Amino acid sequence: MHWQVAAPFFTMSNVDKAQWLDDFVPVGRHSFTKIPRPDNLAHSSWHNRISRNTSLLEWFEFWEQTKEAWQRKNEGFITVFPQLATTVGLRKRLFSKDIPVIAWCFNMGSLYSGAKQLVANFALQDIDRFIVHSRKECETVSAWLKLPQSKFRFIPLQRAPISVVKSEDIDNPFILSMGSANRDYQTFFDAVEKLGLRTIVVAGQHSIKGLTVPSNVEIRSGLSPEQCHHLAQRARVNVVPLIDHATGAGQVTIVEAMRMSRPLIATRCVGSEDYINHGTTGLFVRPYSVNDLVTTIGQLWSDETLRASLARNAGQYAEENFSDEAAGIKLGKILDEF
Repeated sequence: MHWQVAAPFFTMSNVDKAQWLDDFVPVGRHSFTKIPRPDNLAHSSWHNRISRNTSLLEWFEFWEQTKEAWQRKNEGFITVFPQLATTVGLRKRLFSKDIPVIAWCFNMGSLYSGAKQLVANFALQDIDRFIVHSRKECETVSAWLKLPQSKFRFIPLQRAPISVVKSEDIDNPFILSMGSANRDYQTFFDAVEKLGLRTIVVAGQHSIKGLTVPSNVEIRSGLSPEQCHHLAQRARVNVVPLIDHATGAGQVTIVEAMRMSRPLIATRCVGSEDYINHGTTGLFVRPYSVNDLVTTIGQLWSDETLRASLARNAGQYAEENFSDEAAGIKLGKILDEF
């Protein structure tokens, strides 16, 4: 089958060299065409967006991105992120075109109610497969959309290899926590304040609004992905504190830390529980438990042998399960169903 692939990070200027999971699907049954956003509409990098909300202009961009592709002779469509799934799903409902649509990376930050839920329910009814990145979301998102769970598949989030060019900062060690979505920085701040250890947090201001930042914590924002990777490599301990939420969060930070073979602590909840094997590839803490976080950070901070073991196992596990190659094979199996 031939599949059209639409992603917000494909543009007219980069689409010929852009690489995505279709490039890692085993050669054989399927071929692909990437559908870009017009350069005059792709006014900013999708990965560096500031607002979590999708503007009317962006919705127009997504609609236009799929317009020409939808009019072609299609055998199948793959979208990346919920916004493009919504626009393609709406086209399928309005124009009654009977082709399979795969909604990859269907990451919902929140399960909205009211008008947003009604629009989503209407637009997404005819999507054939939703690919989510936590097992729990197969249940929660299907219930939210009033769709059968058979339409949903859990496939782990993947990341390409990340160059490791920095080593742990021995002279001035620190704890690192990064990310903004569904982060529990209140519990984290309470824990590191008790520990008194140097700590760096990379997060948007909205995620720490109203919180008192301890004196041993430095807040940074606006860093490039490369700068974030370098910090993660230099940190003695990486921590992902999460709110126990209905939808997943934190997977990008977790997977990237594991791809870089870094010792990792995360809150056990949706978004982390499918990625870490406690005691082998990382350590879990209970949600909202300051004492558990204090004890676990202290243990990992002071045990060099444990850090080395977790880091080594995390890197190997991530290579086998969270790589582009692994995800490409899984994508191929989904496409084979059609």
